[in-house]
Amino acid sequence: MSTLIHPTAIIDPTAVIGDGCEVGPYCIIGAGVELGPQCWLQHHVTLMGPSRFGAHNRFYAYGSIGQQTQDLKYRGEPTGLEVGEGNTFREFCTVHRATSIGECTRIGSHNHFLSYVHIAHDCVVGNHVIFSNNGTLAGHVTVEDHVILGGLSAVHQFCRLGARSMIGGCSKVVQDVPPYCIADGNPARARGLNLVGLQRAGFAQEEIHALRHAFRAVYRQGRNTSEAVAELQAGRPQGHVAAFADFIASSKRGVVVGGRQQQED
Repeated sequence: MSTLIHPTAIIDPTAVIGDGCEVGPYCIIGAGVELGPQCWLQHHVTLMGPSRFGAHNRFYAYGSIGQQTQDLKYRGEPTGLEVGEGNTFREFCTVHRATSIGECTRIGSHNHFLSYVHIAHDCVVGNHVIFSNNGTLAGHVTVEDHVILGGLSAVHQFCRLGARSMIGGCSKVVQDVPPYCIADGNPARARGLNLVGLQRAGFAQEEIHALRHAFRAVYRQGRNTSEAVAELQAGRPQGHVAAFADFIASSKRGVVVGGRQQQED
């Protein structure tokens, strides 16, 4: 399988380029970059290291992936970036390596990052997520699988976005967003369950009903969040309800407060 490298591309001798990669005009691949098989760089893409990328990643024009952290505490220590396979980074995306020695920013597989997305140092991003244009993560944010981040939204450092949650466009997220929820606003509030997303994912009706009951227990009955979650956990929930309750119970920043009730509720 042939590898195609445009003559204007600049590649550090220590970089490893996998079989079948295509590196377009004016791309720069720095020292310590390991690029898996069949990756595609359009043009004017910059990859810096130490960074490791799996197979079948696609990088569009003017992306800058693997640059050093913008954290002012950084003093040049060796830090890394690890990226899975099958990701798409559209125009002008930026992803930064970790801050502390030996640490990595981590991105999973099969994610879609639209133009101008920024993922800061020490973030952990799961699989099958979609970030719309200008979606921004501050440092140390955790994003679980199947999350959708709306355009022009920003997530405060150390926050967590739970699995299959959806963040509305132009939102400001300053606390954790529980799994399966929609959060929207400035600051973001929990508006209800991500019902359409759950249905499209094939959740059974009884699973959605149980999650709606759990959501109401936490957000619609005017009770203290800790007490509501403790009551949910006392019932020994299973599956998705257990994940919902455990996420809230383990939150260090606290979860987003409730907002306007959805019509579906």
